[in-house]
Amino acid sequence: MAQNPAYQTEVPKIVLGVAAHPDDLDFGAAGTIAYWASRGARVYYLILTNGNKGSEDLSAKPEDLTELRRNEQRAAAKILGVADVFFCDYEDGCLMVSMDVKRDIARVIRKVRPDTVITMDPGMLYDVERGFINHPDHRAAGQATLDALYPLARDHMSFPELFHNEGLAPHKVATVLLTNFQQQNCYIDISDTFDKKIQALAAHASQIPGLPTVEQMMRDFAGRLGQDVGVRYAEGFIRIDIH
Repeated sequence: MAQNPAYQTEVPKIVLGVAAHPDDLDFGAAGTIAYWASRGARVYYLILTNGNKGSEDLSAKPEDLTELRRNEQRAAAKILGVADVFFCDYEDGCLMVSMDVKRDIARVIRKVRPDTVITMDPGMLYDVERGFINHPDHRAAGQATLDALYPLARDHMSFPELFHNEGLAPHKVATVLLTNFQQQNCYIDISDTFDKKIQALAAHASQIPGLPTVEQMMRDFAGRLGQDVGVRYAEGFIRIDIH
């Protein structure tokens, strides 16, 4: 990876995005995912919850919503060039930083063997300027992912059943990118893939009934980040190179 992380131009070989819900990765990183995939990166998604609470429709059935949102995520992933999407079945709104969750993440890390992992920054609790509290599932997903990649996926004595029973050798992740909408130290130029980001978000129709409003919000935010590095549109992350 680059010595100066402020503006990243190199493309990782294998990427794993880990998120709580369908659509989380597409809001935070779809432009980057599409950019990397178009340049040869093999990208995977791991979605931890079943997404069965994300609806204002009083007649919606949880099991139907789960299937709908998974299909939406598969469609969005196809638009972006994602190779495969893995789903866990933890209850939406109830995700905990448990050893079971960490094991499931470590399993996929050892299976796909990414050099780069993208997840939500667990330290982002709220944003006064934008008026939101970060979903507890987002924070739990980010913390469990950090714990899984260091040290649990790395050490063969952690979750020995993965090594001895499933044949999944330990794996060390080189770089993690954390989505944090308040601060960044790493920027990816998504000028050529911003439209694909919007197409991917449009695939999440059950979650985004007002796409023009969301598109403008994404355009404004990506434009402001792009100004920091001299491009039209960018996505920004907190980047950690793990030694």
